[in-house]
Amino acid sequence: MDIFDKIKAHMGPLGQYGKEAHGYFMFPKLEGEISPKMKFRGKEVLTWSLNNYLGLANHPDVRKADADAAAEYGMAYPMGARMMSGHTSKHEELEAQLAEFVGKEDSYLLNYGYQGMVSIIDTLVSRKDVIVYDSESHACIMDGIFLHKAKGGKSFVFAHNDMAKCEKMLEFATKKAAENGGGILVITEGVFGMAGDLGNLKDIVKLKKKFNFRILVDDAHGFGTMGKTGAGVPEHYDVTDQIDVHFSTFAKSMAGIGGFVAGSEEVVSYLRYNLRSQIFAKSLPMPMVMGALKRLEMLRDQPEHKAKLWEVVDALQSGLKKEGFNLGKTESPVTPVFLEGDVPEATQLTMDLRENYNIFCSIVVYPVIPKDQIMLRIIPTAAHTLEDVEYTIKAFSEVKEKLKAGKYKSDKIANVL
Repeated sequence: MDIFDKIKAHMGPLGQYGKEAHGYFMFPKLEGEISPKMKFRGKEVLTWSLNNYLGLANHPDVRKADADAAAEYGMAYPMGARMMSGHTSKHEELEAQLAEFVGKEDSYLLNYGYQGMVSIIDTLVSRKDVIVYDSESHACIMDGIFLHKAKGGKSFVFAHNDMAKCEKMLEFATKKAAENGGGILVITEGVFGMAGDLGNLKDIVKLKKKFNFRILVDDAHGFGTMGKTGAGVPEHYDVTDQIDVHFSTFAKSMAGIGGFVAGSEEVVSYLRYNLRSQIFAKSLPMPMVMGALKRLEMLRDQPEHKAKLWEVVDALQSGLKKEGFNLGKTESPVTPVFLEGDVPEATQLTMDLRENYNIFCSIVVYPVIPKDQIMLRIIPTAAHTLEDVEYTIKAFSEVKEKLKAGKYKSDKIANVL
């Protein structure tokens, strides 16, 4: 059998729609300056799909820092991996500032968040160790767990934020770890990026009194948006000292590339010398490091960006709820709008929003969420206005009524050609 035969037979749950959806529902092209108003297929749309939470992506101070660093260092410096020839004092400076900001002893930079998380899990656990994780963990966490299992490791999953199930899985894990002579790593998220609810960190860390485990938190969407200072969900719950390994990315609030992992000096030093994804990959280029330093400075010293974000979030979420929309259990800026309908209806509705209301937001359907559900995922930012919010709520109310009236009924996805 040719290994490519299966590709011809089935392109996958999302790829099966590729021919009809490519360039519109999947792999769309948003063009122009990063802002709430961008170009899609030649016309301006109100955009709610960018994780530019604090509106820093096109802030003039950020643009200047990026440009100045590129002019001074170019995009290549430093050359090589950190361990060999890609290490600089500026990388160390950024790591020190990140560690201080999230309340940890040390931190280590990562080239990419996704790649970094996979490597963190792979490095922290051996095949003797056991992982306990939330069922709605991000794909990067799942890939790290798959790698662990491929090496003969054991894992137990608990229903999303279900502490009774988490405790039960910890009982199983404790028994298995004792048999193996290993330890236990619990993995969850600060903000679950699809539905916007928070990981139950407060109750998970209480289980440390009963079980011996360490906890790794992916706070990609919480960093910069949650907590008094923006340090994230651990700060929000006041459990920073109980979180053993704190991970985040620069791709959200920091509007950049890369990420970091923070913890005790001992753990971070171990990761520094053992993370394969960093040992064998080129160091973050200097413009990205200098740009991240500027972004962190603004995140830390200019709370007005986070305040403006939450002004928009509160107006949007309270307005949608007032109009009877189901936003699930979100407690963060991530704003999921749940509707009932199948995949064809979802595409017809989304096309109506984009073509007739000039609103661009992400569409989420099965298999990411259950069948016969539609999720319109809105990401508010500090760059949006209250007028943007008012217009969007009105438009959503109109398309909801059309959906109920069956105006989007179809036996196939929308024809975008």
